[in-house]
Amino acid sequence: MAVVAATALATPLLLGAAPGHGHGHGPGHGHKPSTPGKDAAALARELVKESSAHDAHRHLRKLQSIADRSDGHRAAGSPGHEASAAYIEKLMKKAGYKVTRQTFSFTYTETLAQKLSVVEPGQRDVAVHAMTYTASTPEGGLQAALVDTPADADSTPGCTAADYSAEVEGAVALIERGGCSFAEKQAAAAEAGAVGAIIYNNTEGALSGTLGEAGAGRVPTGGVTQAEGKALAADAAKGAKVSLEIRQLQEERETDNLLAETRGGSADRTVMLGAHLDSVTEGAGINDNGSGSAGLVEVALNLADATNQNRPGKHGKAKEPRNKVRFAWWSAEENGLLGSEHYVGKLSEKQRGQIPAYLNFDMIASPNAAQFVFDGDDSDGVGEGPGPEGSAQIERDITAFLDRQGKPHEGTDFDGRSDYGPFVEAGIPAGGTFTGAEGLKTKEQAKRYGGTAGEAYDPCYHSACDDLKNISMKAFDTNIDVIAHAVGTYAHDLSSLGKPVKQKAAAPEAQRHQGEGRAHGHHHGLTE
Repeated sequence: MAVVAATALATPLLLGAAPGHGHGHGPGHGHKPSTPGKDAAALARELVKESSAHDAHRHLRKLQSIADRSDGHRAAGSPGHEASAAYIEKLMKKAGYKVTRQTFSFTYTETLAQKLSVVEPGQRDVAVHAMTYTASTPEGGLQAALVDTPADADSTPGCTAADYSAEVEGAVALIERGGCSFAEKQAAAAEAGAVGAIIYNNTEGALSGTLGEAGAGRVPTGGVTQAEGKALAADAAKGAKVSLEIRQLQEERETDNLLAETRGGSADRTVMLGAHLDSVTEGAGINDNGSGSAGLVEVALNLADATNQNRPGKHGKAKEPRNKVRFAWWSAEENGLLGSEHYVGKLSEKQRGQIPAYLNFDMIASPNAAQFVFDGDDSDGVGEGPGPEGSAQIERDITAFLDRQGKPHEGTDFDGRSDYGPFVEAGIPAGGTFTGAEGLKTKEQAKRYGGTAGEAYDPCYHSACDDLKNISMKAFDTNIDVIAHAVGTYAHDLSSLGKPVKQKAAAPEAQRHQGEGRAHGHHHGLTE
């Protein structure tokens, strides 16, 4: 690995920034007096004008080519991820950013087999997704009876060993999602004597989940759709027998977060924008999350060009940012937000206080996209509560920009399933955008955004087909503009983050439930 510093970061770089070149241009430099608001507006306009999906697409092509020569993926701890990080690192250094890597250890996972079939009555194959950190079957799998877990009165099916009938001994347990984590469900099934667990979704769409941490797996565990789950329950009632093979490689590896920050700007006001760079092992991850990564790269390059920070001492077309801007490309998000958790976990209380805003961009070009903005003030009343103070303002700033662009949008819940989660938990204001994963687009959304109702926002979510064909250039362009506007604005002016937010009316019922569409499904033992 081409690690930037021999002394790999033990803590994120926040303090001791190099003195800015030309920082705070003023009348003495031949410029008219300026204000943060005017400089922010000027830089935001410049970045929105110069940043486009067309230009950013070159980065997606590069990430695809990296995956093509790296076993088809760019997963954390793999040569594909390292090559992806090296590509961005080189661009950021050339642009003049202060670039660092933050190395951490984690348990690498790669699914070797995920097969489920009904042996009797009748024979059919069932699509199943191995859960991250699952236990493995022997090679060739196992055959056993399939035993359904009846719903209980308090809507926590399969959460305790008492929920299982005696027939589950030596059988594969079929369990509905909800009430507790996947890890708790499979552990309870194991306590009751099950030799495997199949968890089916309680909403439409595929179920790709995690048991939360290495060592949590008690029995081989996979996820299936709601429709398949109901069909399997009907089979179980007829005394079904199934064949299950779930095998997963797990080994300790190292990987890096990549950080690039402006050399100027106040470190006491460090605006952060992040996207995870790793893919799952099933595919190249061009939408998830090459799209967010490429969007940040393109805007970062345009910011450097606009301010000429790569040519110290030269005055660019725009004022050098008053506030430090830090871009982050996280690793091991697909293993449970490990990169962002590591980063935030190393922050001191003072360092946390120096970050007035964190914006996250994960899957911003879904082919059947909806335009989601994270619900900072919980005005939608879905799932989790509001984000830390300042999150409502970030949401308002993003939606106001989209409104001016004539772009429809709606809220999505801070459900903690992407890299904003650790920032929210640490009390750092957060926000960002998202265009949907395996959740299904509604008729109302199809009217609002176009696309196809009843189909997933990203039909190739966590699949081999998440390649260059799996991109909506329209959605990509819209969200790159959101990134560009946020960078240009917050680089100079944070005043909007302190302005009260007018309370919005509650979202319509049909819209409110779309906040659940993220269903990224692989982080922190989902409970819904």
